[in-house]
This record gives sequence, structure tokens and C-alpha cells, in this order.
Amino acid sequence: MPQMELSDLFWGLLYLAIFYALAYMVRSSVTNKYTRQFFIPALTLKFVGAIGLGVIYQFYYHGGDTFNYFYHVKVIGSAFSQSFGTGFKMIFAATSKDPSFTPYVSRIFWQVDSTEYFVVRIAAFFGILCFNSYIAISLFFAVASFSGIWALYMTMAKIRPHVYKELAWTMFYVPSLFFWGSGLMKDSLCIGALGWLFYGFYRGTIEKRNVGKSLSIALLAAYLLLRIKVYILLCFLPAALLWVFNENSARIKNATLRMLAKPVFFALGGIIAFYAATNLTKGDERFDVDKIGERSKITATYLYETSVKQEGSGYYLGKQDGTLGGMAKLAPQAIIVSLFRPFLWEARNPVMLLSALEAGFFLFFTLRIFWRTGVGATFKLIGSTPILLMSFVFSLIFAASVGITSANFGTLVRYKIPLIPFYLSALYILQSIANEKRRAPVRRVAAAPQRQLA
Repeated sequence: MPQMELSDLFWGLLYLAIFYALAYMVRSSVTNKYTRQFFIPALTLKFVGAIGLGVIYQFYYHGGDTFNYFYHVKVIGSAFSQSFGTGFKMIFAATSKDPSFTPYVSRIFWQVDSTEYFVVRIAAFFGILCFNSYIAISLFFAVASFSGIWALYMTMAKIRPHVYKELAWTMFYVPSLFFWGSGLMKDSLCIGALGWLFYGFYRGTIEKRNVGKSLSIALLAAYLLLRIKVYILLCFLPAALLWVFNENSARIKNATLRMLAKPVFFALGGIIAFYAATNLTKGDERFDVDKIGERSKITATYLYETSVKQEGSGYYLGKQDGTLGGMAKLAPQAIIVSLFRPFLWEARNPVMLLSALEAGFFLFFTLRIFWRTGVGATFKLIGSTPILLMSFVFSLIFAASVGITSANFGTLVRYKIPLIPFYLSALYILQSIANEKRRAPVRRVAAAPQRQLA
């Protein structure tokens, strides 16, 4: 299995210099006076995560997913050395029926139409630019991930500029995000695509600015998610549609009409989301709505049994019956697992300990908000603030889906990273709004004597 080599040092330093030069060139056009301070440090953390992931997989795990992708990049590289046309087709027109692929088929682990091979094709394209250097390819993935997460950050900061510092922390400084979401992995492309999808969706459907360009960005990002991890897109769609309908219903000035319109908006959103879910996954044995319950049962059982045999970090939610109803029953437990576990006493290695510390912060922060604001007031604020409702709905649906399927904390720590920026951002925005409402009566009382004097 190919791993990092001495030549990676040269290509890594070269592309670090190139990417930093480009970053300084574009910084003024993608930041403002408040967010400028986070741009270069956040990009640096992405680079640290990308290189660190490779080091951990090479010297701690002694192989793994990232080097499986890199192995296939090398296979495509060998095709280029024999025939440029064959190598080109393996990246841009991959099909198992092409006879020119025959010498390489026995060396490929995955089908050419698989999600894994789609990631390999992207990595191999980057590899053309750096002579298939593992570190350089990882840096390309880090930049792709960073571009999307920065778009997500700027959008959230525009919606609630009061908490731009806190939002920066949630997007850039959470260890799981910059470690698992930066290197040569599916997760890096997915977190980047999700960020661009959020940006394009907000600009095109909420702000209604540069609609054509914004929706084109959103559609391209949605396509990447569809090809790599369609379940992220499936979790995002209902929350995003709910967001649109909430924003538009809030603009109806007549209270009675607004109240009557909301159920219509919700019903329409539900129909669109269901139609999209059933058609996007039609024919896909992993995510087809008719088969997803059974696939979830098989995957969770396999991961749990493997974890038990290897004395790993498995968890058990209960017996799955292979139906959507059975998954729904396990959803509350799965949400708790995804957001608040592993607990500190469940950590069995340094990676799990880091995840446990993050989960502990999630739990503490969540409980503190409910304690200070009140349960009823918290839910009222969420229901009346479209961005909060959207973020929490996406986070909870996603937490349930990955929590049910993973059955292993080591897998879960990677799978759950798309929900982290949304969940934490929603908590900080919620805290900001709640604090603002608590201060409002004080300001009114202080202003009363002044009005009397006037």
C-alpha cells in the first residue's frame, strides 16, 4: 500500500507556498474587517489537519481509507504512464465496459461507478498537478473543504453578525472538523460541498440575490453530495425547504393569512422533500427509501459485531427490524449518541478521548442554554427563528441517521462532522438572541425616567 514518501516534503512545501500566496491574494475579497482575522489561521488549521491525518494513518493505524484512495490514484497514474488516453478516461469517462481498463481492473478495489471511485477520480485529477504526491493531494482536499466551510461561516455571520467570533470557533477550531474534514477523504469533499450548498441556497432562495449564479453553485454542490454521500443531501433537503417556507411566511404581514399559510407551506415542503428523497435514491441499494431500513440494519450489525470482535468502541442502540418504523423508534437514542457520546469514561484511545471532550462540551452547552433560558422559552425561540429551526432540524435528522447506522464511535466521529457547525452555530445564535431578549426589559426600564423628564 503506497504511503507518504520523501518527495512529499518538496511537493507539500511547494503547494503550501502556492496556496498561501493565493489565500493572501483573495482574502480582501472574501472577508470583512471583522472576519479577516480568522481567514489565514483557519486555512492553516485545515493544512495541519490534512497532513496530520496522513501521519496518524501511516504511523498509528498503519494504513486505512486515505491510503486506499491514494493507492487508486497511483493505479490511475500508472495508466497515464502507459497511455495518456486511458488515464484520461479513467478520470473523466470511467466505465467498466471500456476494454482499455482491463489491465487495471484487477488492481482496483471498487466498481468504477462507486462513490469511492468518484473520490479517487477527483484525487487523481489533483494528482496530475503534483506528480501524485500524497501530501499535495491532501492539501488540495483541504482547500476544497476550507472554501466551503468559509462560505458557510460568512453566510452564518451575515445572518447573525453579533456572534461572528463564536461562529468562527464552531467552524474552524473544533478538532474533529479540521482533522477529519481536511485530508484525502470523502468527508473533506462533503463538508466543503455542504458549505457551498448552504451558501448558494441562502443567496438564491432566501436573499434572492444573483439567483442564477447562486442556484448553480447550490446545484453543483448538491451533485457532489449526491455522488459521494447522498444521505447528507437527504437530511439537508427537508430542513432547507422548511427554512424557505418559514422565511417567506414570516414576510406575510397579515397575521391571519400567515397562520393559514404555514400549514400549506409545511405540507408542500414535506411533499417536495419526500419526492426528492424517493427519486434521488431510486435504484441505489444503499439508500433507496424502500431498502434503507434493511441496509441500515445490515451495516449497523456488521460494524457492531466487528467492533466487539476487535474489542473496539462499539455501541448498541437496540435490535433493528429493518424497517423505517424501527429506525424511527431508535432515533431518540441515536441523536443522544451522535451529539453527546462517547462519554469520558467510554474513551479507550486518544482519538476517542478527543471526541468525548467535544461531546461533553456539546452536552454542557446545550444544558446551560436550557437552564438559563428555560425549556419553553428555548423551544419558542427555535420555532420563531427560521435559521435556528433549519439548523436544529438538519442536525437532529442527521444525528439520528448516522447514530443508527454507525454502531461504532470510531466511525461515528467521522460521520457526524457535517452536523457540528450547524448544531454549535445554532446554539451560539440561540444564546445571543436569548441574551438580547433578557437585556431588552432592562433597557426599557432605564429609558422610562428619561421619557418622563422629556
